[in-house]
Amino acid sequence: MPLFEAKLFKEISQTKSISKAATHCGISQSAATQHVQEVERRLGLPLVDRSTRPLALTDAGKLYADFCREVLRREDQFLVALGRLKGQAEGAVRVASIYSIGLSEMSRLRQEFERRHPLAQLHVDYLRPDKIYEAVLSDHADLGLVSYPVAKRELAVVPWRKEQMAVAVPPSHPLAAKTILQPADLNGQDFIGFDEDLLIRRELDRFFRDHGVEVNQVMQFDNIQTIKEAVALGSGISILPARTMETEIEQGRLISVPLYAPELLRPLGIVHQKRKRFNLAAQAFLNLLRQQPAKAS
Repeated sequence: MPLFEAKLFKEISQTKSISKAATHCGISQSAATQHVQEVERRLGLPLVDRSTRPLALTDAGKLYADFCREVLRREDQFLVALGRLKGQAEGAVRVASIYSIGLSEMSRLRQEFERRHPLAQLHVDYLRPDKIYEAVLSDHADLGLVSYPVAKRELAVVPWRKEQMAVAVPPSHPLAAKTILQPADLNGQDFIGFDEDLLIRRELDRFFRDHGVEVNQVMQFDNIQTIKEAVALGSGISILPARTMETEIEQGRLISVPLYAPELLRPLGIVHQKRKRFNLAAQAFLNLLRQQPAKAS
């Protein structure tokens, strides 16, 4: 069977949608439909129940989806073995990353990866944390870079590093003149936080409760970049990983004031499927991340 057919039907079984599978495979919906119809004609049985929404697989479709997954698994094993025989990292590695890692250091990682492995390609998508887990579980990404990593039944976590948090303030703010802040110094301050569904927000809320601190939440966003912009405009203060503020500090737009809270760290981790067989490019990038965790902040 053509490997493209296996990849297409695997996508259909995962997304429960021919149109979404077609998009993921880079073809039109009509072309995907024709592929499915051709396989059904060849096998003599319907593979999908088109009367349901979302689309469901028939019993024959479930068998065929399992077969497609096995074919693709064996292809991965073959390519890994072939790459080892060649002795040089080739192929592509797909990485899904949270925005703050991408903006602060992915350019440096890309340059070093390309220098070490000129025959390999690095593809990076910047996503919200929940979408990163989805991308890794659905095999749309080989590796995911997340904060506050969570191990799941089918996901493994490789600890990467822990980043010290600091208070972000605009240069004109009274707290900007401080050399270090105590948690109590944050009481009553206008605060720009993270969305409530993010783990970093829950950790900061727990920190405030533990220290009896009450801040005035004036804004909340789902990414560090937007929070930094709001702080620079004078809308309030925030608590962010110190290393993510380096560019704005150099530009004179933000001040990072150390916070006396040694326990307040942002852990970063690398997530991947537990049974994932990495090609040499993916293994090489994982090794690069492990070897160069970047300087601590």
